[in-house]
Amino acid sequence: MQLIDFTVIANKPIARDVFELQLSIVNCQLTIDMRPGQFVNLAIDGHYLRRPISICDWDGQTLTLIYKVVGQGTARLAQYVPGETINALTGLGNGYAIVPARRPLLLGGGVGVPPLYYLAKELVKAGQEPTAVLGFNTAEDVFYKQAFEQICETIVVVGGFVTDALPGLAYDALYACGPEPMLRAVYNQAKDLPPGHMQLSFERRMACGFGACMVCSCKTIAGYKRICKDGPVLTKEEIIWT
Repeated sequence: MQLIDFTVIANKPIARDVFELQLSIVNCQLTIDMRPGQFVNLAIDGHYLRRPISICDWDGQTLTLIYKVVGQGTARLAQYVPGETINALTGLGNGYAIVPARRPLLLGGGVGVPPLYYLAKELVKAGQEPTAVLGFNTAEDVFYKQAFEQICETIVVVGGFVTDALPGLAYDALYACGPEPMLRAVYNQAKDLPPGHMQLSFERRMACGFGACMVCSCKTIAGYKRICKDGPVLTKEEIIWT
């Protein structure tokens, strides 16, 4: 975990109430490790609590975040312009672990789509051939379709369920991010995958973002885990569905 100042490069709408924020490190000499599935915690002017945002992409210098305006904090974030500075706690959370596979499947719903983009790029680097299934409520909500299509086979589901695509697809590993009902449905359809080959990223309300306050705790087979610190990614073997 590192406390880093970033400069805003761009902050633009890419779908209904959805923005793409690109940040550059102020101190170019820093080395920062950020992995797919992790998140950063942004300090937003005028707001006491930081806002956790999943990492969409990272190249060692430029950080890309995608967020949805849902309250006062993200509404203020949407007002940042190029040249302004944002402080972030970086490299937070337990991200996805790339497992040996040939045809991994990536499933994302809504704001669960962004972390899968960085993951897809890393899977391709590892010599794998991922397929991404991206779910959105309406056509106005669709984003990053072309970006995914440039790196992997991509299926976009509008107004339906991403799990509807599962029966016709061949895959030997599965990574998902989205609302909990979606994750439960994914689990029920693909729970026969080998240990470690289904990894699900959970959403929880967070306060500190690094495991101190215990607000985001959830029960697992190994006891209570903090989604911000021990998650947000859990394997199917750890999950207790309530």
